[in-house]
Amino acid sequence: MNHLVTARPIDAIAIVGPTACGKTAAALALAESLQDQGGAEIISMDSALVYQGMDIGTAKPSRLERAAVQHHLIDILDPSLSYSAADFARDATALISDIRARGKTPLLVGGTMLYLKALLEGLNDMPAANPDIRAQIQRQAQDLGWPAMHARLAQVDASAAARLAPGDSQRIGRALEVWMATGQTLTAFHHSAKRQPPDWHIPTISLEPTERAWLHGRIAQRFDDMMAAGFMDEMRRLRQRGDLNPDLPSMRCVGYRQAWEGLDAGWPDSRVRELGVVATRQLAKRQITWLRSMPQRHVVAVDGAPDPLKRVLDWAQEFLRS
Repeated sequence: MNHLVTARPIDAIAIVGPTACGKTAAALALAESLQDQGGAEIISMDSALVYQGMDIGTAKPSRLERAAVQHHLIDILDPSLSYSAADFARDATALISDIRARGKTPLLVGGTMLYLKALLEGLNDMPAANPDIRAQIQRQAQDLGWPAMHARLAQVDASAAARLAPGDSQRIGRALEVWMATGQTLTAFHHSAKRQPPDWHIPTISLEPTERAWLHGRIAQRFDDMMAAGFMDEMRRLRQRGDLNPDLPSMRCVGYRQAWEGLDAGWPDSRVRELGVVATRQLAKRQITWLRSMPQRHVVAVDGAPDPLKRVLDWAQEFLRS
């Protein structure tokens, strides 16, 4: 997209892209470049970074990076808890207002695209999580298995069941929870009217590779760096708490899920690394597919371009001038 049209001042700038494409570095550089324009603060848009104690496997920004630029929505939740897109939309809305009131530019940075969608478009008025019903479903699943729970879902919400694999415990459990808590299907909630979000003006810069091999190499290197930094020891510490399980959203994060399975099965670290890299590639593919459905994004090629970071900074300045 070469022509930029803006009707009013921006509320924030979003920096998105698949995992391992350099979003953190770009956001830090952009924040530094805005120091003489009031400065900037980063709102993390990553569903894994919210969790405390999950530092290595999430490639969380370092303490030095967070000291250089104020970050939000990092380390805000214990891994035993869950954080939804609706939670993000609520928290990010308040943060954008607060950051702008202090004369700074909010930077929404991350690859959890559902979070951005929830903020920009609003969400259906979904019921809140019900811990008692969720625990009941977990107990039934332990006795019957998730394929049987999937068959049960098919009886009450055939459309939802058709979208889900029989082993997708997290989504099957949520669909059954909604049905048991409200008597309405998840599909019915999806078709209901959305709560309207504020009339945001948030231009989106998308960092995207032109060659898949480039991103695959970055993903493999990142996983190797995580393993060298002690990722498996981090996973062991989390398991030793005794209150976590592999069906929690935190433990289903890419890398953590494979590490948990590996420790259960006694795999060598090389096997965890192999499956973790594959799962991360699959995540990146889903992220790219989602990004390509956003025609309003401003794409910056991160591989082969002469200076992708300069392009990010140029786009940002153009947004701010309009």
